[in-house]
Amino acid sequence: MAYTTINKPSEYFNTLLYTGTGSAQSLTGVGFQPDLVWFHCRSNTNDTSLFDVIRGGTKAIYSNLYIGERTKTLALTSFDSDGFSLGGASGETNDNGATYVAWNWLADNTSGSSNTDGSITSTVSVSTTSGFSIVKYTGTGSVATVGHGLNSTPEIVLIKNLSTDNSWRMYSVPVGTGGQLALDQTSPADSGNTAMWNNTAPTSSVFTVGTHPGVNESSSNLIAYCWHSVKGFSKFGSYTGNGNADGPFIYTGFKPAFVMIKNISATESWYILDTKRPSYNTNNYYILPNNSDPEGTSTTLATSLLSNGIKIENADTSMNTSGQTYIYMAFAEAPLVGTNGVPTTAR
Repeated sequence: MAYTTINKPSEYFNTLLYTGTGSAQSLTGVGFQPDLVWFHCRSNTNDTSLFDVIRGGTKAIYSNLYIGERTKTLALTSFDSDGFSLGGASGETNDNGATYVAWNWLADNTSGSSNTDGSITSTVSVSTTSGFSIVKYTGTGSVATVGHGLNSTPEIVLIKNLSTDNSWRMYSVPVGTGGQLALDQTSPADSGNTAMWNNTAPTSSVFTVGTHPGVNESSSNLIAYCWHSVKGFSKFGSYTGNGNADGPFIYTGFKPAFVMIKNISATESWYILDTKRPSYNTNNYYILPNNSDPEGTSTTLATSLLSNGIKIENADTSMNTSGQTYIYMAFAEAPLVGTNGVPTTAR
């Protein structure tokens, strides 16, 4: 049985669905004050925006764009005790009548504290309980280390240059230190790219950045989102496709609330599924965070989010080509078994 220290995952991650009004509104129902909010418009074509507590409200970055940070005065204006506030009509967060999804993560509800573990001093907002940290730092242009604030080694480090136009850069364990993925691109993982991570894996206190401007441009401000797996709450890893409609089963040890999948062997989009869209299996509602398309549905992308993991039920190249490798990020709706000994059920 998979026991966990987090009996209620929705206290650290939650998905909120809402409808835009075109005027200022405050959204509640998250269940905590979020420190990272990732928005996508489900009904219209709009850019996909992220806001975090260290950079502050109105400061947007976009998972589908390589551009730097932008000030959006009518988008998210504050992080509130049970959600967030929106300033007015904004396509990416609050068009009148448009429908939206917002994925929310908890760090430590502060604008950050100084961390001197690395050769670059960073500002971090961190939840060691849920294995998540937000890290802001200034690049040097030379190989350096950056303190992430976690007490375990991150398996995902997702970095965006805020000051200049550069693609997102992701370190993940399946790709390793000699390659990277770009969240705003469909490209497969590259290899032999020492400029990103200097062929050096993260540790329990720091991650290493090379000389590439996407992760360490001199005098540029950069933001990093770091995660490591927490039993019963989150899991990051990879699987190999079998090319069959009876696809792989990925054991997570919890009922997933959110899953992001990327084919790292071929040119394919990133795919996000969650248990709010729809609230039943089989799930074929998807969002592509690397573009501005509205939510899509397709019977060729059937997937089930079960009490203990993810079942791929399609042979689509985006999720299940035989012999190709896929990475995933998953966050829990409920642990398979909590400390009370009561097992969860599939939906």
